[in-house]
Amino acid sequence: MGIAEVRRFNRTVTQRIGALSDTYMARDRPLGQARVLWEIGPDGCDVRSLRSRLDLDSGYLSRLLRTLESDGLVEVEQSGDDGRVRTARLTARGLAERTVLDRRSDDLAASILEPLSKSQRSRLITAMGEVERLLTASTVTVGIVDPRHPDAQYCLQSYFEELADRFDGGFDHARSISAGVDELTPPDGLLLVATLHSAPVGCGALKFHDGSPAEVKRMWVSPDVRGLGLGRRLLTELEKQAVAHGSAVLRLETNRNLTEAIALYRAAGYTEVPAFNTEPYAHHWFEKHLIG
Repeated sequence: MGIAEVRRFNRTVTQRIGALSDTYMARDRPLGQARVLWEIGPDGCDVRSLRSRLDLDSGYLSRLLRTLESDGLVEVEQSGDDGRVRTARLTARGLAERTVLDRRSDDLAASILEPLSKSQRSRLITAMGEVERLLTASTVTVGIVDPRHPDAQYCLQSYFEELADRFDGGFDHARSISAGVDELTPPDGLLLVATLHSAPVGCGALKFHDGSPAEVKRMWVSPDVRGLGLGRRLLTELEKQAVAHGSAVLRLETNRNLTEAIALYRAAGYTEVPAFNTEPYAHHWFEKHLIG
């Protein structure tokens, strides 16, 4: 459902922005090369970061960079003592080319808006913002990650820091009911990590208990991607994982200051119940029957 509409949209956009031409913006290079020039920017960019931002295969990006190097627009050099880390920088010619592309990109944007009425422009800009958010949401990946992995540790540390900022009197995870790395490792539990362009942007965990409801723990979404529905997506995936591991009921507790989380749980069908543990930072306890 919707596949044909998405394909039609893709055809319209690629044609309108000139992506089909081998000479994008009337320059002597296609869109891919132009985009790499723009992303490298005036300050240069780590090649690994560049690959991540553009979601490009490392071999394809290397070919693009070699072409730009042979054209005298880019230099790729080793960063520091680590030969595996390379930085791409624009030459003087590359900076001049980027300036031209930037100006012509503005002209293209203006040519899209100019034929439209004021109300049509407003509608288009609003629609573009919504499409951008939804496309970004569709780019996020969610998977089970070892809680010892650097991406997992980043999310967990960010979670603790946010709770310390938002809770009355701060937050000390040593006082909270435990959810350590062993407890979040199968078969005792699991940790989901969400990534966007290879960067960690959210997490959610489960603790399993034989014969008792599973627990949702460590739900966190980066402020940079809030509003994309990632919290609901993580929660839905945790529910699927709980069912797959034989849990019929999920439980969780939360703090009164986490109003967004409380609204999410209620909207997702969780019912507030009497306290089922002694979590010192909790004010609300929720439960949801997943089976039956």
